[in-house]
Amino acid sequence: FTEEKLGQAEKTELDAHLENLLSKAECTKLWTEKIMKQTEVLLQPNPKEFVYEKLDRKAPSRMNNPELLGQYMIDAGNEFGPGTAYGNALIKCGETQKRIGTADRELIQTSAINFLTPLRNFIEGDYKTITKERKLLQNKRLDLDAAKTRLKKAKVAEARAASEQEVRITQSEFDRQAEITRLLLEGISSTHAHHLRCLNDFVEAQMTYYAQCYQYMLDLQKQLGSFPSTFLSNNNQSSSTPVQSVSTPSVLASASASLPSVSNSIVTSGISELKSSSGSRKARVLYDYDAANSSELSLLADEVVTVYSIPGMDSDWLMGERGNQKGKVPITYLELLN
Repeated sequence: FTEEKLGQAEKTELDAHLENLLSKAECTKLWTEKIMKQTEVLLQPNPKEFVYEKLDRKAPSRMNNPELLGQYMIDAGNEFGPGTAYGNALIKCGETQKRIGTADRELIQTSAINFLTPLRNFIEGDYKTITKERKLLQNKRLDLDAAKTRLKKAKVAEARAASEQEVRITQSEFDRQAEITRLLLEGISSTHAHHLRCLNDFVEAQMTYYAQCYQYMLDLQKQLGSFPSTFLSNNNQSSSTPVQSVSTPSVLASASASLPSVSNSIVTSGISELKSSSGSRKARVLYDYDAANSSELSLLADEVVTVYSIPGMDSDWLMGERGNQKGKVPITYLELLN
């Protein structure tokens, strides 16, 4: 080997087909490793939490990031009061985040089993076998070339005969090892076919995950869109601002975001008309409300009450009546009926 490197000995070249197979195997190994590692980073940025490493297929007890956020939101909503608009919205958002966390966990486990495991098996199994046989081929080639060199240097007839015999044996061993290596390398094509099927499984898992997330968020947006918009005005925001800020894709804007903004504008205009007139309207109660004092009226979700405005009343309140009971009710808990 040293003499070859120094240019003092000839080297038996592998045939072009075998060289191409070796090149293809190296290329496959390089890109399989890169794809595998980057997929792991995509699925779980924190490698310490990556469930694939142990391959026990059991859901880890630790919460993932969406689940943790969801739990914080639910706890905050319960603390602020499920009967309040903000508390109720936090709980709904928290439940959706936890569902997304569950979907995220399923994506990681499905992708680990169906996509990452076959890729890793190739790197740690098939390619290691190829590397081992390739080293054996290299050794057989060096034995053959050493025998050829000794044959060239042989002067005596007996030495030449022995060297010729050695060349025949080493040539046979080299040819046999080259055939073994070639057969293994030709399996790379079937490896590509297998990895293609695994890639399809990965795409399907992602498609399921993103479809689930989209549906969860669509459902959540519809729930939040049913909230009266007047509570947004407490922060000096227009009723359409939150919807427009999240509905960048035109498809989503037309499919879902436009509905809440329309209903919000109707609610706002209806309450404005009610305040400016001396009439009354029927309203459906959106959430339970416990009266803070005797001037307020307790409410139960989904009941219908009569509401009207009186001069000098706070802009966030209306007077509500239920039979003989009467008291102030918060606008954010009401949906005016036609």
